[in-house]
Amino acid sequence: MAGIFARIAAGEIPSYKCAENDKFYAFLDINPLVKGHTLVIPRREVDYIFDLDDDELAQMAVFAKRVARAIKAAFPCRKVGMAVLGLEVAHAHIHLVPMQTERDMNFANPKLSLPDAEMADIAARIREKFESEK
Repeated sequence: MAGIFARIAAGEIPSYKCAENDKFYAFLDINPLVKGHTLVIPRREVDYIFDLDDDELAQMAVFAKRVARAIKAAFPCRKVGMAVLGLEVAHAHIHLVPMQTERDMNFANPKLSLPDAEMADIAARIREKFESEK
């Protein structure tokens, strides 16, 4: 049985989609550190990001860069931070977090709990910026 992130990318589990292509999928973290906190995953189920082959890892980084630009355009911030943790879900993923200060990237911070309508609006704003940059 596929893991939760593979099922999200396949559309079997609902998500707040921010961006996608044939190899990668980006969606909002349901327990965000800040508004706009997005996860980028390969569609192919791989547990550890450094088990991706070199080309796939490079393509994932370029895809994440496009998503980060869309996040920054949708949610003006100083920078979009990138973190790879990978212990909580057995599927390679990158966290992209809009930052005003480095404290915004502290994963020990309390997580936000946003209403469904607001999450949908955040994802739509990022998706619009991502698609307009093609």
